[in-house]
Amino acid sequence: MKRIILVLVLAVGIAATAGFARSERSGALHVTKECSAYDPTTAGSFCTITSSNIKVIRAGMRVVYASAADLSAGMLDSDFVIDGPGHNAAFGHVVLDLHTLTGVVTLAGGTGRFTHFHAGPIMVACPAFPDCSWDGPYKFSPQD
Repeated sequence: MKRIILVLVLAVGIAATAGFARSERSGALHVTKECSAYDPTTAGSFCTITSSNIKVIRAGMRVVYASAADLSAGMLDSDFVIDGPGHNAAFGHVVLDLHTLTGVVTLAGGTGRFTHFHAGPIMVACPAFPDCSWDGPYKFSPQD
């Protein structure tokens, strides 16, 4: 009887651990970034991530924008890279209304730890610019 109980306890523990590991593979992403170094007239301009609720996106990483904003249209419509340490980079795209400082980001793959990373649609808000946030779903696929 003691062996059966021990086996059941171990099985429940293993199942709980497996479920926890899967839950880290998808969920709700929350990132904050600081954009005082961002120049909308310059391609290659960047913001710096200040916090994230997932391990692969870390404080200090830079979000580097490939294109300058279209100031006459009041829009930033640009590809970007989250530049991680080593060979870890995430590829994304942003459409941001420069008048309301709101928009949408999508992330699709990358290199290293970001190879199977996808996120979006992610809502962008900058109510206290230069501080901005991203909020939306993310997943790593294929699932492990």
